[in-house]
Amino acid sequence: MMDTGTGVEMLNSLERSDHTAFVEGSFLYVWGGCKSVSGTETLLPSDEIWLCDLESGIWERRGMEGEIPPALSGACGSYHNGTLYVFGGCDPNGHTNQLYSVDLLEGCYTWRKVTGAGGNTPSPRDKQSCWVNRDRLIYFGGYGCKTIREVNNSRNFTVHESSWAMIGTAFFRFWGWNSEVNVFDTRTATWEEPETHGQTPSPRASHTSATLGGKGYICGGLEDTDLDIHCLDLDTWIWTRIDFPSSLVPVGRSMHTLTPVSDHTLFLFGGLSITGDSLSDGWEFDTQTNTWREMDHLHHDKPRLWHSASRGKDGDVVVFGGSRDYVLLMDSVTVLRSPSQNHCKDVLVFQTQPYPLLRLCKDCIGCNADVLQGQLLWLPPKLQETVDKRVSFFRIGPNQENKRRLDLVLD
Repeated sequence: MMDTGTGVEMLNSLERSDHTAFVEGSFLYVWGGCKSVSGTETLLPSDEIWLCDLESGIWERRGMEGEIPPALSGACGSYHNGTLYVFGGCDPNGHTNQLYSVDLLEGCYTWRKVTGAGGNTPSPRDKQSCWVNRDRLIYFGGYGCKTIREVNNSRNFTVHESSWAMIGTAFFRFWGWNSEVNVFDTRTATWEEPETHGQTPSPRASHTSATLGGKGYICGGLEDTDLDIHCLDLDTWIWTRIDFPSSLVPVGRSMHTLTPVSDHTLFLFGGLSITGDSLSDGWEFDTQTNTWREMDHLHHDKPRLWHSASRGKDGDVVVFGGSRDYVLLMDSVTVLRSPSQNHCKDVLVFQTQPYPLLRLCKDCIGCNADVLQGQLLWLPPKLQETVDKRVSFFRIGPNQENKRRLDLVLD
């Protein structure tokens, strides 16, 4: 069930993009994704999940059982009340609309395929996003296929030109992007597509989303010069397009992340610009003033796309994995994505708030453990345990970068 250690083989297996990740307590959980193996983009196993102790920097792999999902790309993973839900994506047979769940509070990590749900299941799709609100998983957007009847009955679907295809021998289907809102109630196992009002966003995929209180935010995923941002009231289902009072706006992008860091602030990082550049800029968006502020940080030399970002303790944003580039190969007929050779396995931590004194002290001790080795024995056992984890973190992690970050904080 469990593999531990920090060997080269284990660390290399952590390289991935397009994965699901979240922070619970002091642990970062990572599931699925893809990596480049011998020049071929390969989906990673769905019967394992990786845990990183963010205090010590130590990884471990845990096996998973039950009704294991197929290997997926472009799936949407969401964490709620101890349970990981995975919806949609592409399996080896194409786009899917299956929903799977696994209770991570149980030691055996047993997957369950959600069947017999009430209501109408959304059409197959990938690269959608999800807001978690109360006991609801609220999905938005994505790229996928619909029948002719579904396309004709939808106000929120843009057909991809020349994309229709025969599925089996019976149905024509059209491919494209949607701006639908689909809700899965985790208590009643029921699907619903509420009627929304207001300024509905353009259909899109590879965008990002975040939940703040009773509102859901989305941004990006379009071929626009500037980044747009929209807000949906998750009780009234009213959309609002947010206009920015200043000209300081991030460039348009996709495959980026948006993370809540306070009750009115969102942190945006990375992505792929509409000109094909991998981005490493970080921005804060204030939902009270509707203004962007570009942030200085220590990771400008580490562009990321298809990465994950989660809120950690003390307002940290924990970014894991992703790709450093995105290469397109063109011939006379098609445009193909070249398998990336630059999938990442490192954890980037962005500080968005001042750290508590206790954390600063533990980090300072951990960073200078060799000098303070004799004094560490004087600490109470419980405090010594937490300090030992910080010592481990600064020894096995990107040591110089961690020391530089701490020096800047102390200054």
